[in-house]
Amino acid sequence: GLELNTLAIIPLMSKMHHPRATEATTKYFLTQSMASALLLFATTMNAWYTGEWTIINMQTPIPTFMLTIALMIKLAVAPFHLWLPDVIQGLNLMACLIMLTWQKLAPLALLIQISPEMNSTLITSLGALSLLIGGWGGLNQPHLRKIMAFSSIAHLGWMIIIMPYLPDLTQLNLLVYLLMTTTVFLMMMMLQTTNMNKMASSWMKNFPLFSMMMITLMSLAGLPPMSGFLPKWVILEELTKQNMISLAMFAVASTLLSLFFYLRLSYTTSLTTSPSPLNSKLMWRLKINPNLTIPSMVILSTMLLPIFPSIINLM
Repeated sequence: GLELNTLAIIPLMSKMHHPRATEATTKYFLTQSMASALLLFATTMNAWYTGEWTIINMQTPIPTFMLTIALMIKLAVAPFHLWLPDVIQGLNLMACLIMLTWQKLAPLALLIQISPEMNSTLITSLGALSLLIGGWGGLNQPHLRKIMAFSSIAHLGWMIIIMPYLPDLTQLNLLVYLLMTTTVFLMMMMLQTTNMNKMASSWMKNFPLFSMMMITLMSLAGLPPMSGFLPKWVILEELTKQNMISLAMFAVASTLLSLFFYLRLSYTTSLTTSPSPLNSKLMWRLKINPNLTIPSMVILSTMLLPIFPSIINLM
């Protein structure tokens, strides 16, 4: 399943005939191939030690460590994240959406399955480092695709730090992250914007959609009472129950970095808009076919908090 995902997305990545797309495809293929080779080697070593090919109940520490590192490379968890921003920058928006959402499912599912056997200290350290790198890396980025790449790294940090203690919260965080990221990329595709300069003039194309995008970015930052605050709230509560106060404080402090670049993005694109020429107002007269997908996604991305008790009961 992991290799089918990789082989299926490579034609989509190289569909745009551009040197950047070719470079991004090559980097992605080499990185994923190396991670897959390490994963296969870990599985083979575990079979040599135990006589079984299953990886669900791995008892030997060295194959478990190698398997964990291989999955972290596939997920672009810090410090194995350096390939992700460069790859994302060379792709079109649809390929970026698939890369940051669908491609995360298979490695995370495998990681959740083997989480009881993993070293909790190692996993927690990698998650905390991802929180820091994800917030720090996006501070001075003018490109929206790179900002979303570092946002993905930071959200993966939240999923990873809670995985050894309560994997159900990892799944909840993944669900909310998929909703918010998909919503942001769909709006970016509709507004045809990839950097701050284009985004600053997007309000002339579709002001309601532009306003909804600002709200969704605040949800992605984790501001209450948006949906993005929901997983962070319950993860911090669980870390406090596990008597990991210092890790919870570190996670909150690292989230402030992510909050800063989301606020900077919203401020520079909505509150510092330069005067536009008069003929730009003609764009308001364009007839746009009604599409209920994006409004529905925006509602789910921003208003999940009131139905949170029902979600907890289902879990």
